[in-house]
Amino acid sequence: MSGGDKLDFEIRPNPAPVSAADRAALLANPGFGRVFTDHMVTIRYADGKGWYDARVEARAPIPMDPAAAVLHYAQEIFEGMKAYRSGDGGVTMFRPYANAARFAASARRMAMPTLPEETFVDSLHRLIEVDREWIPEGEDGSLYLRPFMFASEVFLGVRPANEYLYAVIASPVGAYFSGGVRPVTVWVSPDYTRAAPGGTGAAKCGGNYAASLVAQAEAIEHGCDQVVFLDAVERRFVDELGGMNIFFVYDDGTLVTPPLTGTILPGITRESVLALAAGAGHRVEEQPVTFADWQADAASGRLREVFACGTAAVITPIGTVRFPDGEFLIGGGEPGRVTMALRQQLVDIQRGNAPDPHDWVHRVF
Repeated sequence: MSGGDKLDFEIRPNPAPVSAADRAALLANPGFGRVFTDHMVTIRYADGKGWYDARVEARAPIPMDPAAAVLHYAQEIFEGMKAYRSGDGGVTMFRPYANAARFAASARRMAMPTLPEETFVDSLHRLIEVDREWIPEGEDGSLYLRPFMFASEVFLGVRPANEYLYAVIASPVGAYFSGGVRPVTVWVSPDYTRAAPGGTGAAKCGGNYAASLVAQAEAIEHGCDQVVFLDAVERRFVDELGGMNIFFVYDDGTLVTPPLTGTILPGITRESVLALAAGAGHRVEEQPVTFADWQADAASGRLREVFACGTAAVITPIGTVRFPDGEFLIGGGEPGRVTMALRQQLVDIQRGNAPDPHDWVHRVF
């Protein structure tokens, strides 16, 4: 089938699924990203043939040739989203078409074929239908969905590959940060940057995260939960965290987040927060913020709250900011009122337990 045709999925049930008793034990405390469901989705692509061989099959290792292009030239992209149990017993996702559009944008930046948005969303539906019993109960529980695509062609040569594998795996998860919602401590990296103008900062590709790991390790060495990156040109402006966007809340209720200039991932949670905050009467601005201003405004009291946001952690307050010359607190190190109100509103909308003014919730069942 070509990339524009509707794909028919072949369902191949796992012949040895996890027992109901073992599944319940795993779901009691799944952590984050360590437990996986019984099945996965795979779809293949070849130049001249398009997308083909769509399957839901038993989750298993993926055979790979040592000369597979992804191992040498890192043509790889991914997404992250969640499925939730709603209050009426159904299952919902949050803005999957936004993830589909970002997946396509990442593919274009990485010289990869684009998967049709309907096929992307359909692949999520198919996996959720088969592994529905893996969705945890409880306020922090959800089924984390990880669609990804990589260059599978066997060749050594610097050019876009001609063959790709798209797959979706699923992981039941609890809270991203241990201990629940609490102010995290962040490390402002003095030496490392995440992305440069003209680079891949706006694409959700593995290379961006690989480049951030040494800085994240440095953050952990300094007793911090996450790293904050400054811009690659002047080393003055706040870009984003290692895996999340950042917001600043000021004493007049204004919310500010750094603008999307190509070096920052266009977060779907980020975009949702901008809309929810505006709807709640806050002034919202996408403006550059220097680290010097961050520090000065925290000291003066003008800056009241700072939070990070993303699919995995939703909205997480930032309490302490560390850097080579010292540290400072935000709002006394306690969760802020605006931060927690926005978080609760977003969580309630995602789970179908609150009005959805933007029609973001996508019902699976």
